[in-house]
Amino acid sequence: ISLGVNIDHVATLRQARGGIEPDIIEAALLCERAGCDGITVHLREDRRHINEKDLRQLRKTIKTRLNLEMAVCDEIVEIACQVKPDQITLVPEKRQELTTEGGLDIISNEKKIKKVVERFSKYGIISIFVDPDSKQVEAASKTGAEFIELHTGSYANALTQQEKQERLKELRQAGALAMDLGLRLNAGHGLNYQNVVPIIQIPKIEELNIGHSIISRAVMVGLEAAVREMIELIKT
Repeated sequence: ISLGVNIDHVATLRQARGGIEPDIIEAALLCERAGCDGITVHLREDRRHINEKDLRQLRKTIKTRLNLEMAVCDEIVEIACQVKPDQITLVPEKRQELTTEGGLDIISNEKKIKKVVERFSKYGIISIFVDPDSKQVEAASKTGAEFIELHTGSYANALTQQEKQERLKELRQAGALAMDLGLRLNAGHGLNYQNVVPIIQIPKIEELNIGHSIISRAVMVGLEAAVREMIELIKT
């Protein structure tokens, strides 16, 4: 299983003071040095953390896979087609949310999503961030996307062991359906050092995208150490 480290919150810390520290590129290179398989960033319409300059510099600098999370938005689609990240992951986006709150509603946005998939497919891989819902997974299979990324937030936020097992069962069922439909499988959102192991046991998951918990851990032990600790958990 590959690890994509989301470094959005390094940029969040930078934006808190409006300066240049901490440096996004240095953070990405430290993650690579620690052994991650890719760097993930979300270029939001409001540019609350990652900006276009960051994205272009990352494209020129990093050696691992660059995964761009983005809304189905004409402006961001244009930037993605110029920058050509190795992968785009289509996600929902609301201005008032603190972070992405759920999977993309593919059923309601099918035409727009198909258009983006068709346009970007010549440049790289397309993944769609979805809730573990059978109807949304089935809709994803009709868009032409190669991957879905299962939204693990409900599992991560479960308060009881019983609820956690129920959410895990939903993720397993959604993953199995994705396989049957010919989709490849990633997962992410809310995963941390305490809850990640059951997720890696879901059959056929290829990549986890994890950000906040790694950056939080890095405050205590350093970024390279935090990335290595996560790699040890998901690749044992």
